Amino acid sequence: MQHAYPQPEDIGITIPLHLRTDRFCNGFRHALEGGQITEVKQLRLSFREGYRAGKLYLRDLRRKMGIINFPQQGRIRFSAHH
Repeated sequence: MQHAYPQPEDIGITIPLHLRTDRFCNGFRHALEGGQITEVKQLRLSFREGYRAGKLYLRDLRRKMGIINFPQQGRIRFSAHH
């Protein structure tokens, strides 16, 4: 199923002139899709800035919807000894 993600311009984010628009938009979309930065090409400045903008947008959107993110998530392992 295809999802319709907004473009940065649609939600009021202006792309700085010193960044490449295509990479910024790719990073923004990658963040909205829930992706992580795992490749070397994703470390470029334009992609990283778009990714950061996408993550900040998601955090703001979730806050408006009343979804709370816990500051730290982790695992706890217990073992029982006889």
